[in-house]
Amino acid sequence: MLCHSERLPKPDRGKMRFHKIANVNKALEYITSKGVKLVSIGAEEIVDGNIKMTLGMIWTIILRFAIQDISVEETSAKEGLLLWCQRKTAPYRNVNVQNFHCSWKDGLALCALIHRHRPDLIDYSKLNKDDHLGNLNLALEIAEKHLDIPKMLDPEDNTKQQ
Repeated sequence: MLCHSERLPKPDRGKMRFHKIANVNKALEYITSKGVKLVSIGAEEIVDGNIKMTLGMIWTIILRFAIQDISVEETSAKEGLLLWCQRKTAPYRNVNVQNFHCSWKDGLALCALIHRHRPDLIDYSKLNKDDHLGNLNLALEIAEKHLDIPKMLDPEDNTKQQ
């Protein structure tokens, strides 16, 4: 666990790119030493402002420090969140949430979650199960406009990934 009494290495002074990379590397080494597994991200991606890679790293840190260590009745928080999603979307046709990857690609699970809590925002009965991109765009736009959830996914990338 991160502890506020732990001391981090002193950052390099300077504003040049190599100073920034050196400082980010120190931070990455620290979080790696705390058990965070970083895959495909280095200091350069962060310094260069690669949003997707940086958000992925932040999610990994959240999983490690905020979610992974929480458990209730031998169920991890991640498993609990998956179970919650399954229960909330169970009554909806064409939705079968099995994981946090493939189950969301067609946009129906996300639309179902929104409809379950705010049926006034989506007419679920009019969704086309074959319009993956349209469903994802609809869900993300409604979430951003009406629920104050920032659009952090690119629907085109999400539907292309296998």
